[in-house]
Parts: sequence; structure tokens; C-alpha cells
Amino acid sequence: MKRSVWRIADCALRRAQGALGFSKAGLLWIGAAALIAPSLGAQSLSYTKGQNISPAYEGWEQASDGSKYFLFGYMNRNWEEEIDVPIGPENGFNVGSADQGQPTHFLPRRNRFVFRVKVPNGFGEKDELIWTLTTHGKTEKAFATLRPDYVIDDVVKASETGALGAGTSSPEVRANKPPSVHIQEIKARTVKAGEPLTVVSEVKDDGIPKRRTPSLATLQAAQARLAQDPVLAAQVRNPSMAPPSRITVGKNVGLHVSWFVYRGPINAKVTFDPPQVKPWEDTRAGANSPWAPVWAAPKIPEDGLQPVQVTFSEPGTYVLRCRADDGALVADEEVTIVVVR
Repeated sequence: MKRSVWRIADCALRRAQGALGFSKAGLLWIGAAALIAPSLGAQSLSYTKGQNISPAYEGWEQASDGSKYFLFGYMNRNWEEEIDVPIGPENGFNVGSADQGQPTHFLPRRNRFVFRVKVPNGFGEKDELIWTLTTHGKTEKAFATLRPDYVIDDVVKASETGALGAGTSSPEVRANKPPSVHIQEIKARTVKAGEPLTVVSEVKDDGIPKRRTPSLATLQAAQARLAQDPVLAAQVRNPSMAPPSRITVGKNVGLHVSWFVYRGPINAKVTFDPPQVKPWEDTRAGANSPWAPVWAAPKIPEDGLQPVQVTFSEPGTYVLRCRADDGALVADEEVTIVVVR
């Protein structure tokens, strides 16, 4: 049975943890040692550009009215390169229209739960909806099915995006609802290339999950521990010396808003002022990303309104997505802008 590689990896690690009885950190540390021992040349390489994108089937969910939806994301193997792929044979589906609401502008690295497609009528467990994506001359596919082990809910989403440890939950987490986001009416949706356009978002949230900042006593205790343990202190200074601490990516919680390009002309440049929080998993230290170490969400104004200036380099039709993210769940709204010379 064909499945998304990314989904398989997550499930396999969780099942191995339960079968072997190791902690998450211990399990990955053993795996890392086994991989490193045969050859240092087997280490994964990272690239800024030139690599392809792998589409990912994340799972399926059922709405309150009984409708079912397939959820998709992707892994752009580049750390810097953003790739544009128009709707068509190189970015399309095997059932229905080639256009199922997928992006044509792909951000770097891992992007989860990017869009969803309503399950076609008459689909059963053995049927597959296939998303085909060709980039840098390489074609990859994501195969969506209604297998029961792929059903997901909000707790699964929060876990897989990094707000929770794998397999953990709490009453607070289960009570969390996605934030709401609204793009205020734009006076003119046709603008000239190079001229800034102001867009304003309004965001609301239930305050869950709560931001957790360490107390002064906690920080002092941590500093004292580091002073007593030179090995631990070296690991903090150089994280590559420390074993993995979890099998899912880690994410700092806190309500924030991100604007980004969802669709647009090939190789067009769009700038946002102020610079936006990255909606993709940038785990590098110092990055403006919830997945980066020590990142903290910027304060949201009391009225929830946040203006942003957007400038487009080239004429064409753009779809901008505005995302409200509380750290565990997200809500998106889009606006289409036509840019002329």
C-alpha cells in the first residue's frame, strides 16, 4: 500500500517506542548511533537550493456534518529556495480537477496541513486520491486513502506540528479551539508592481494553549545546574552533542499572525513590512519562527488588528494567505490581488 513517507516515519517511530519500551529520547539516540556508526558519509545533507519537493498526505478528518476531507502538506528539501509550480500535469490530481486548492508557491522545508480536499463521492478505503508534484525534474506523489489509521483530529495536528510531545494530551489541549482570522476589506485589489499595498488582519483566540515562560527561580536553578555539570553545559553550548529529546519537531506556542504567498507568478518576489513570522519549520537558532529555539510570539494588539504593507515585484495574479496560529492550531484566510505594471 502506497503511503506518504513522512506519515510512515512518524507512525513507525511511535510504534517502535511502544514495542521496545525505550523513552523517546533513548529510542532516537539508539537509532542515531546506529546510523552514524557505519559511516560519517551517511549523514543527511542540507541544501539551500536545487532540491525537489515531496508532497505529503497528512491524514483525513471528518467535519461535524459528516463530510470527510483529505489533508496534505509538503517537504521542500531546500532551506532557502521557494519554488513555483503552476496548476497542471506537474501540480495536479488524478481525480476531478487538477486544481484542488493546492499551493503553486512552495515555501522552504516542512509545511504541514497546508490544504484539504473534500473526499470524492463513493470513495472507499481502497481508493486513492493522488497528488503529483514535479520539481527540479523529479516527480513525487502523495497517496491519500481513507484507511482508519490515517484519521486525525486537532490533538494529532497539535502533536505533529510540535506543540505537544508525541502521544501526549491534556484537558487544556483537548479544549483548545483554532483561532479566528479575518482580512479587513481592501479598498483596491488591483495595484501596480512596486507600489505597497496595506492589508489588515483581525485575529481572535481563546487563549489556549497558554504561553509558558520560565520563572526567575527556574532560570536560576538551570544556571546552577549548568555550573555543576560541565558535560551538560557543553551540550547546551553545542546542541549537536546532545541526544535528540523528542521524536516530533518542537514548537513554541503563542498566538501570532503570518502573511505569505500561496499562489503567484513564477519567480515573482513579494515583500512584507514588517517581516512576517515564518509559517514553515525553520528550526535554526535566531530565525523568526515558532520552531526556532528561544523564539517568543510578538504581542498582539488589544483590538487584534495588524496592518502589513505588501509589495509585488511583477505583474500577475497573487493569492496571499493570512494565518493565525496559536502554536497548536491554525486558521487561514486568503485574498486575491491583481498586479499590473
